[in-house]
Amino acid sequence: MATESKKFLGYSKQEWSWVLQDTGNSAYSLMITTTIFPLFYKAVAEGAGIADANSTAYLSYANSIGTLLVGLMAPILGSIAEYKGFRKPMFTVGTLLGIASVLMMGFSPSGSWTFAWLGLLVLYVLSNVGFSSSNIFYDASLLDVTDKRRMSRVSSMGYGMGYIGSCIPFLVYMVFMLNIDSMPFSLDWLTRAAFVMTAVWWFVFTIPYWQNVKQKSWIQPTAHPIRDAFKRVANTLKEMAQYKQLFVFLLAYFLYIDGVGTIISMATAVATDLGIEATVLIVVLLIVQIVAFPFTVLYGYLAKRFGDKLMIYVGITTYIIICIYALSMETATDFFILACMVGTAQGGLQALSRSMFGKLVPEGKSNEFFGIYNVFGKFSSIIGTTLLGIITQWTGNSLNGVFALIILFLIGGVLLFGVKEDGTKG
Repeated sequence: MATESKKFLGYSKQEWSWVLQDTGNSAYSLMITTTIFPLFYKAVAEGAGIADANSTAYLSYANSIGTLLVGLMAPILGSIAEYKGFRKPMFTVGTLLGIASVLMMGFSPSGSWTFAWLGLLVLYVLSNVGFSSSNIFYDASLLDVTDKRRMSRVSSMGYGMGYIGSCIPFLVYMVFMLNIDSMPFSLDWLTRAAFVMTAVWWFVFTIPYWQNVKQKSWIQPTAHPIRDAFKRVANTLKEMAQYKQLFVFLLAYFLYIDGVGTIISMATAVATDLGIEATVLIVVLLIVQIVAFPFTVLYGYLAKRFGDKLMIYVGITTYIIICIYALSMETATDFFILACMVGTAQGGLQALSRSMFGKLVPEGKSNEFFGIYNVFGKFSSIIGTTLLGIITQWTGNSLNGVFALIILFLIGGVLLFGVKEDGTKG
């Protein structure tokens, strides 16, 4: 077992290699999904004469398209990855697609081109597909590096290191941005350089994963792997009926993680609509990353004492309060308060959802069931981002779209109530 190897700070080499991959791809989440790309895109769209509400809606729809594509592919990708020797190559394809797309953002057409904003959205969708598809295999490989006893702790450390590690490229960007007037280059050039830096950071921190994480369980490839993968997906869906607790958990997860993902991907665009300056916004989001690290790790330790389920409820409750408070958000101070609240709950809720699901997964079904897990996560993001986009365009106020997400947390919490943490079938 990986957990029997020599440990550093309480984690094995395999566990650290898995955790560091989160450090790498979390730079994508912070720099591309949450902060720099949305600001860059909004500026380019504004230069092309696109209204604020419409450009926010278009970004929301781009998120929906990317997650729809991954959602459709996830079960098949997960099933194919069960074959011996398939998981890491498929992880690599997704990772390199994401890295290459981010790299190309740095060399995208100038904002003077009328449709530069559309080209950016295309690259964003491709990067989203690469990032999300690689995470199917990354999440499933949690079962390759640790055991169920340590799963909550390792999963939480992954998210925690992702938050704190991704701050480094973000800080580098901030130092130059805050002193841009004295620099020999423009903000446009700096932003493009940040995209390149993000791609390189992601690649470098994926290297330990490529070297040290090995697939522990597999099935032998067949003569018709893709056709047989479709059959196995159908069988997996049928088997879900035997694991009612797991199925109900997925329904709950489908709803509450919808709100989480939508708030993560749309926070910057919504704040921009409120007139919050880019400098203030970036400083606030950096503080959120710092807040998120200890709270994510804390969630993991508290889950060991109180259980994953109770701590998931703490996270859901926090997000319900966020949705309500968002209606009255007017100033940068309001945004700071809400952002810090997100930081206290975001990583812990995601990490413990992943570990609780891993504990419910039957032996030998990790890739297939994590494929289904990612389908639920990705399709839920489609509903959330589309809902926010529609409500924003309908009312002309993106805060109404944020408030509408409260229904997802409420229903998700109700469904989760009936799930037993011991993974029994009943």
